[in-house]
Amino acid sequence: MPPKSRPPVLAAPQQWHHAPANHGSHLSDFQVTDYLKKKGFTKTEAVFRQETAYLGPDGRPAQRNDDPGPKKYLKAFLLLRNWIENNLDIYKFELRKLLWPVFVYSYLELVAQGHTDDAKHLLDTLRPHFDAVHQETLALLATVTLPQHVNENQTTRLYRENKYRIPLNQSLSGNLFHFLEREADDGGATVTYILQTHCSVETSARGPIEPYSFEAIYRRAQNLDLDEVDAQEGIPGVFTGVSNRDVLDTSAKLKLGPMPMEPELRDDVRAELEDEDQRHPPADGRSSLVEEFDKRIKREDSADAPSRADLPLPPSRARDVVMEMQKVRENRDRFQIEGRTGGVGIPVSACMFTFHNTLGSASCMDFSNDHQLVAIGTMDSYIRVWSLDGKPLRTSLENEKDLKVNNRKLIGHSGPVYGVSFSDSITNLNRNIYGEGDDKKPDTSTKLLLSCSADGQVRLWSLDVWACLCIYKAHDGPVFRVLWSPQGHYFATAGWDKTVRVFSQDHASAQRLMVGHDTSISALAWHPNGTYVFSASDEMDKSIRMWSIITGNCVRIFTGHTHYISALQCAHNGKILASADAGGNIYLWDIDKGTRIKRCRGHGKGGIPSLSFSAESNVLVSGGLDGTVRVWDIELPADPNKANPLTGGAAQAGPQADGTVAGDTIAVGGSADSRSITVGGQAAQAAGASSSGGGVGTGGGGGGKKKAKEVQITPDQISAFATKKTPVLKVQFTRMNLIVAGGCYDPER
Repeated sequence: MPPKSRPPVLAAPQQWHHAPANHGSHLSDFQVTDYLKKKGFTKTEAVFRQETAYLGPDGRPAQRNDDPGPKKYLKAFLLLRNWIENNLDIYKFELRKLLWPVFVYSYLELVAQGHTDDAKHLLDTLRPHFDAVHQETLALLATVTLPQHVNENQTTRLYRENKYRIPLNQSLSGNLFHFLEREADDGGATVTYILQTHCSVETSARGPIEPYSFEAIYRRAQNLDLDEVDAQEGIPGVFTGVSNRDVLDTSAKLKLGPMPMEPELRDDVRAELEDEDQRHPPADGRSSLVEEFDKRIKREDSADAPSRADLPLPPSRARDVVMEMQKVRENRDRFQIEGRTGGVGIPVSACMFTFHNTLGSASCMDFSNDHQLVAIGTMDSYIRVWSLDGKPLRTSLENEKDLKVNNRKLIGHSGPVYGVSFSDSITNLNRNIYGEGDDKKPDTSTKLLLSCSADGQVRLWSLDVWACLCIYKAHDGPVFRVLWSPQGHYFATAGWDKTVRVFSQDHASAQRLMVGHDTSISALAWHPNGTYVFSASDEMDKSIRMWSIITGNCVRIFTGHTHYISALQCAHNGKILASADAGGNIYLWDIDKGTRIKRCRGHGKGGIPSLSFSAESNVLVSGGLDGTVRVWDIELPADPNKANPLTGGAAQAGPQADGTVAGDTIAVGGSADSRSITVGGQAAQAAGASSSGGGVGTGGGGGGKKKAKEVQITPDQISAFATKKTPVLKVQFTRMNLIVAGGCYDPER
């Protein structure tokens, strides 16, 4: 008996080759199986029987197909699509490129074979899958309904006469054909036939290609061309959709315009504003509230705006009508910051709240949008909320009606609190627009507070009953950031597990999960229209990603930071993104193009925890751990000899608000805070100053124990305010274009 480690190699006898057509194949099968059985090769015999159970027209073994009719093409396509969508995210971009050629050649096969009805059914069923990219080609294919059309049409002839080239990662192509072989009886054989007959799958040893993979990012950063295999992808002269050639392109269409207002809410707000204009006519030279509102609606109706149907939101209430009315009023009456400043200080005021006796425990801070409350999260796992004016906090509890306290402590987390975020609020109207009867005046103050912690929990707190309403558990490990969306209802979280999650207020589980960062996430920001969210990774990754809330996909990536990214903020116009890092750098990005506009320098090292844009999106304020609040001109180039990408033209360097010449080197120091007030048992100092009067000291902070560090300041800094040993944790432009800032006094600085 031959050794079993070496299977026999059988040469077909001559008489088998010349056997009659109607008996030869049966004779061969019988003699071969008989020979294998006699020699004891039972496994080889079983495989041989399986392969010869179904023979093709040429007498060779063929794969079994339970549905050899025209419906096999749709079945095969659905098999391939389901396998791709259930694959790893990093492979999906390359694998999805298989779907278009499999669809096109399946359609052309059906038409060429005369199965017109089945071809039409295939086209109608799969059209929604390709309509976004291949609308024109689908319209053309709909006109190809007869076999002669396939040979007469120029585009279909190109598909039939050329092989569709598909570059795939080596391991990926192996997985693909293993899957097709395993599922041969359920459509895999049909896909294999199309790929072998009409396509050329070319494998490469590089990593998998994905638009925002490290391979693509590296190629963009190094200005590298694509491999030759990518340049030849598809069919010459035919648009074949998104391919590897597009990984270097960041021109995916974005909707950066404002979110349109709900039609019923729009009508209600406009009617009430008309009533307000009649009650209080505008002064000469000032626009009416209705005119201001119509300007906003015109912006919302632009082609660049997203559809309201894209983002489900709860129906509006009476409270929303009052809030929208007040936002229109504040937008009209705000302090206007118009035009380029040329580096000259603008007379905007900044109010600084300094908290004492925190003993280094404060980890995060947030102001409510009506600037009635401030919340601080601590390393001791609790949150404390103060009223900024010192008045007693409201409560809805019957047993606390007589309780008069201006601060409350929220206890529930079991680890350090890393983020807090107030829900939207605004100063209320002076009267009740719904009448003075039994109807209660709609309350526009902030009602909810979000917090996240090292315990992995996100908590939703009521500011009426001062208790936790809900706990959201989704992240694996600490949660570093939490932030309400601009429209409310939704909020985003980010943490140690490298993911961004989007929750809706009424669901305990996340509605979106964004995966792509290589390390934990350090900063978070919403786009003003609420359909995109930005996230930044920490020391290792140092990239900023823009995610679509509607699809969950990454649509932009911004690279360039070399330090820990500590803050993100998107401008109100939706076109500019600001990011800050621990090295004292502030980068401004063009969101649509995905490119960097400029870098602003002036802060000392240590980090910039907070950024905020003015209402016009042409001025940025930043707060740093170096103890300064700085105001920046967005439209002025960082280098006055270069043109600004936003406005064009060179800028003239002018004197700074602090009296120095643009580009001078100054020391980061401080001036004395002005007054002290007591807030909730802890002292808080509020300092008010006008940026036109300067505010940067040139000496060391306080006692001069440490020598002030010199920092090079770019000419686009408008003004700077220095505190006295107070790292700034939060800065915020109000809707009236005033600056509110907060920090904790640190005597060790």
